[in-house]
Amino acid sequence: MSSHVPNSRYGGIVDQVKRQIKEKIWLPGERIPSVRVMSKAQSVSVMTVLKAYEHLEAEGWIYAKAKAGYFVAAHFNRLAEPEQVIPQVVNRSIRINRHVFEVLRACKRPDVVPFGSAFPDPSLFPIHTIGRLLGQAIKSMPAHSAISDLPPGSLELRRSIAQRYLRDGIDVSLDDIVITSGAMESLGLCLAAVTQPGDCVAIESPAFYGALQAIERFKLKAVEIPTHPREGMSPEGLEQAIVENDVKACWLMSKFQNPLGATIPAGRQQALYEVLARNDIPVIEDDVYAELYFGTEKPMPMKALDDRGLVLHCSSFSKCLAPGLRVGWVAAGRYARQVEELQFMSTLSVGAPNQLALAQYLQHGGYDNHLRRLRRTLEQRQQQMLGAIEQSFPTGTQITRPTGGYFLWVVLPKQINTSEILADLLDRYQISIAPGTLFSADQRYQHCMRINCAYPWDEKNQAALYQLAAYLTELCEKD
Repeated sequence: MSSHVPNSRYGGIVDQVKRQIKEKIWLPGERIPSVRVMSKAQSVSVMTVLKAYEHLEAEGWIYAKAKAGYFVAAHFNRLAEPEQVIPQVVNRSIRINRHVFEVLRACKRPDVVPFGSAFPDPSLFPIHTIGRLLGQAIKSMPAHSAISDLPPGSLELRRSIAQRYLRDGIDVSLDDIVITSGAMESLGLCLAAVTQPGDCVAIESPAFYGALQAIERFKLKAVEIPTHPREGMSPEGLEQAIVENDVKACWLMSKFQNPLGATIPAGRQQALYEVLARNDIPVIEDDVYAELYFGTEKPMPMKALDDRGLVLHCSSFSKCLAPGLRVGWVAAGRYARQVEELQFMSTLSVGAPNQLALAQYLQHGGYDNHLRRLRRTLEQRQQQMLGAIEQSFPTGTQITRPTGGYFLWVVLPKQINTSEILADLLDRYQISIAPGTLFSADQRYQHCMRINCAYPWDEKNQAALYQLAAYLTELCEKD
């Protein structure tokens, strides 16, 4: 980056802001003075300040957000982004559930800094409002709701969900929507609806560990498809897997994939859908982070392309509104009846008060205002975490830069095994991470980790991040 703008009227402002960022007066993710405030402070015109800020933005020091101002970008020691890993196309059984259980149990300790958590900061949600609505729902709940809200679920909640699909330009019938006990139940029911034990399922690599657990639970086999850290599953890799294996279903995340944070661009989604539709293979689309986008436009799911009822679109309110209520849904297309019957045979139904409370919130609680605040906060916290990692992690580290969600995928030097260091981090520093071994059926991601950046960038979490960085650097220097 250039450190000076010669012979320019706005050069003084450019140099001043750069110096302040270098001295950490303004940290990554923080808002710098507005154009008008800076204009008044420096006794220059608004146009001069705008020109200076545009120069700083072009060099990557700051970034603009519509109607919000200018913010410090994560630019120090800018780390490379990871490359796509091409896994060997192997049709294999999964044995990962015990490893996932052991890691997640360790990360549940209340004294631990939750970098390894799968859940966002609970203080980001309108818990008191949801609690009040839940109390009202219990008091006013019709006596027959225990029966009427059996699968496919509350009519009021399904209507609200269908309306939100329509706002996105996706025509989903009320009869296609089944309310579930969180997204994991949706995903499991969908997998059971479209496969039999021994079948092969195409998944991402690295994959959400919940997908691996479900495949193990249903005694299925997995074939891992190359997945780009920014653009998601490879259509060519998927087609090759289908040619070489009898693939019965595909499980993917189209937006802010866990753990990479990848979002599949529209053209790539179309290519993937065409491969699957050509072979009449159902798609289980895990879209739990759909509302957590940072840009002005909401990325569309693969469900928007579906003209054959092949996409079973799963989501929930757990990551964006009410984690504790465990309410999700699936828009299951041609498989809605099978999903409904399977739920009736397993969990029977979701609690009626939970469904009614969420329906009331969606209709009258200011859901969209809440989502706008949530997205702003998550984006700011991501930028702060990115900036700190780029300043402090060992040479050779690579990191993703998702455009939504709250996960960062960190690729460390090869000599570090994140599953082996987890116990030491927990015992010595009370820091959790999600080791890369959670996200594949083999050890290929053992030098990687997923970091949760949804929590406040406060003194405790900053200190923990820099302690983690020092620990990793020391390991690298030993080798």
